[in-house]
Amino acid sequence: MHTLFISDLHLAAERPQITEQFLRFIRETAPAASALYILGDLFEYWVGDDDLKDPLNGSVSGALAALADSGSKVYLMRGNRDVLLGSDFASRCHATLLEDPLLVNLHGIPTLLSHGDALCTDDVDYQRFRLYARDPANQRKFLAQSLEARREQMRGMRAQSEASKQQKTEAIMDVAPAAVEILLRQNGYPRLIHGHTHRPARHLHTVDGHACERWVLNDWYETGGYLRCDAAGCAAVLT
Repeated sequence: MHTLFISDLHLAAERPQITEQFLRFIRETAPAASALYILGDLFEYWVGDDDLKDPLNGSVSGALAALADSGSKVYLMRGNRDVLLGSDFASRCHATLLEDPLLVNLHGIPTLLSHGDALCTDDVDYQRFRLYARDPANQRKFLAQSLEARREQMRGMRAQSEASKQQKTEAIMDVAPAAVEILLRQNGYPRLIHGHTHRPARHLHTVDGHACERWVLNDWYETGGYLRCDAAGCAAVLT
């Protein structure tokens, strides 16, 4: 048996070709796996679980529920774009909502799963916003607004974020090596799988004499991609 990992799909009505590619992946590739882990940013943005009547949200949740019902377990982790994704959506997907980070036994190998944005510690402005966006009081205040008000506010926040990126270096927006080493040390030197940076690669870290493998997942802006892991190891695959 094998396990699949994806992240950073950023599904949106404005990118129907990627949505169709994702739905095809769910129909044709994922059913052969024992489990599918989605490590954050499934959607371009998420304004709350009460937005389930949206056609895109409905088609995605329906496809994931069908996958889960076919026998492949489905796991969801929040990302920075869909931090408000909650138990109602997970329930509709027949999926399990995960904490970030999470240590699992993956085919006999201790493996730490994360979206990855918490590791970008050199981006001080983003880390400040990350704390704000995850504050329960701030989330309750946002969710108390109407759906349309939330969508408008979220679109404004996305535009601000994209403008802010233009003023930052690539290095600042990548994970900080020191943060990676601390996380690996704290969790017993496991394998690490994460997304967020949109820089798919396999890295090897030596931490306190321990060799640790780190896989960065592919984003789905241009084409899809996933990580396939079994008892023999992991391999990145483009769709």
